[in-house]
Amino acid sequence: MSGRPLRIALPKGRMMDEALLLFGRVGSEIAAEARDSRRLILPSADGRFEFLPVKSGDVPIYVESGVADAGVVGLDVLEEGQQDVLRPLDLGFGGCMLAVAAPADAAYPLLPGGTMPRVATKYVESARRFFAQKGMQVELIRISGSVELAPLLGLAHWIVDLVQTGRTLAENGLVVVEKVSDSTARLIVNRASHKLRLDEHQRLIADLAGAIEKSSA
Repeated sequence: MSGRPLRIALPKGRMMDEALLLFGRVGSEIAAEARDSRRLILPSADGRFEFLPVKSGDVPIYVESGVADAGVVGLDVLEEGQQDVLRPLDLGFGGCMLAVAAPADAAYPLLPGGTMPRVATKYVESARRFFAQKGMQVELIRISGSVELAPLLGLAHWIVDLVQTGRTLAENGLVVVEKVSDSTARLIVNRASHKLRLDEHQRLIADLAGAIEKSSA
């Protein structure tokens, strides 16, 4: 793997913007000629990294497979996919929580008459583990679009979804009834790359940790 820049998979959107700001603070901003281009691989100006903008859920897959040496992704995505990657650093941004939400007048955690709750979510595995740990039997319904619609249309009694400000829930008449877990952005690393390019990885982790510490001081 040596002889080329470290490849860093980044999730498109706000988390990628925040990640690039962090890399910029360690002197590895995107090269000027690549900023407004449609290139799929974005080199850093100092030559240390190649940034790969991908869908959030694909970041751990790229890293686990070795296509990317490292990546930035939310803990919620990691916990859902359970990919075999190293997790050396909490980057501190992208804070949110995975939570159970329901209409304000809905019963929780038990429904009348012993009805089995139907729960709509994008995070099926995380929800499955959560309810199993609580000893609750539920029917999980995988939804890829706007999960908040499910209780409004009678598809589900509750949902499990990411919550940041809670505004979207409130606008749809939903409230958080229980927190599942907290989530922030994490640096993840491919195991084989970490062994083969240990010095580069250690420098990356140390540089990012130093930049985070300075910004929080």
